[in-house]
Amino acid sequence: MEILQCPKCSGQNLDVVASGTYKCKDCGTMFTQSPQPQHEVRYVVSEGSSSSGKSKIAAGLFGIFLGGLGIHKFYLGKVGMGILYLLFCWTFIPEVIGFIEGIVYLCQSDEEFARKYNN
Repeated sequence: MEILQCPKCSGQNLDVVASGTYKCKDCGTMFTQSPQPQHEVRYVVSEGSSSSGKSKIAAGLFGIFLGGLGIHKFYLGKVGMGILYLLFCWTFIPEVIGFIEGIVYLCQSDEEFARKYNN
């Protein structure tokens, strides 16, 4: 299996600009390469273009405004933690923790958030 790499920096973090045209996210080099039939080409898609992934902005806003109810945990697929937040929402402790978590989500890089929460 051959992995498509940037000819300048050998980076594998590529955007598909057009059919057979790629742009390296690391160094900005644009190049063309047609995949050969005997090799498998892996395309790296930027996290922002994925429609099935979780949004870090939505998770952050849910944490800030609805963190006391655990809505951000439910959104990220952590149902057990969401129920725990919901059970203790009357203490206001989950609200404080949810607010802090919302800020943390918004301060994370897109790659780090996607790695943790978008499988």
